[in-house]
Amino acid sequence: MVPSDFKALIQRFYHLQSERIETYRLFEEGHEAYLRTGPHYDFDHYKQLVHEITQAFSGISKEVLEIKGRLYHEFDRADLSEHIEKLQSKEKQKLELVDSQAAAGQAAGPGSPRGRKLSRKDSGDQA
Repeated sequence: MVPSDFKALIQRFYHLQSERIETYRLFEEGHEAYLRTGPHYDFDHYKQLVHEITQAFSGISKEVLEIKGRLYHEFDRADLSEHIEKLQSKEKQKLELVDSQAAAGQAAGPGSPRGRKLSRKDSGDQA
C-alpha cells in the first residue's frame, strides 16, 4: 500500500461528494426554472435537464463504487468500504425523495405549498 495513493483515493471520494452536492443544486435550480415556465411548461427542456442530472449522478455513483472496491481489495479497508456502501444507500434514498418531492411540486404548481423550493433541511443535504 502506498500512503499517497490511499490519500488521493480519499480526496477523490470527497471531491465526488462535492460534485453530488453541486448536482443537487443544479437540479433544484433547473426544477425551479421549469416550474416558472408554467402554465405552458417547457417539458422538453426539463426532460433534457433530468437526463443530464441522471447521467451526472450515475457517473458519480460508478466512480464511488470503484473507490469502494479499491478500498476493500487494494487497501484492505473493509470498514471504509462498508461505510461507502451505507452512504451509497442513503444517497439513493435521498435521490428518490428529491425526485418524488420534485414530482409533487410539479403536479401542485409553483404557487402551492407543495410546489415551493426545497430547503437544504427538507432535502437532507449534508456537507
